[in-house]
Amino acid sequence: MVKVIMAAQGSGKTRDLIASINESVKNENGSVVCLEKGNTLRYDINYRVRLIDTDDYSIASMPVLQGFISGLHAGNFDISHIFIDSLYKILGCDKDKAAEFCAWCEGFAAKNDLRFTITVSDDPNTANEGLKKYL
Repeated sequence: MVKVIMAAQGSGKTRDLIASINESVKNENGSVVCLEKGNTLRYDINYRVRLIDTDDYSIASMPVLQGFISGLHAGNFDISHIFIDSLYKILGCDKDKAAEFCAWCEGFAAKNDLRFTITVSDDPNTANEGLKKYL
């Protein structure tokens, strides 16, 4: 399953993401991972969440992010939920690339029994059909 939280910058996406992350730690049996650009969530999320700064691993393109996520899962089959904060900032992408990435996540999640929650800073009214199915 893939869920996209899409709203304008400053609308509270990160606050909602933090609440979702902390809730998932309480309710899920597997490991929870959060990918973000920078380290702004460090003090707001549960210590049991594996917080990863994408800048530490030079993640700046979709193939690199896909490979990184695949590697995370290969190293830990217990991951049940991956959160990605600010997809546009991490990949420097647009709606079409974001939709393509979400479609990849959907296939990866189905095959490996895990979930994705992704935040995108953009107006949800302008989302293309590829992204709308994940909102």
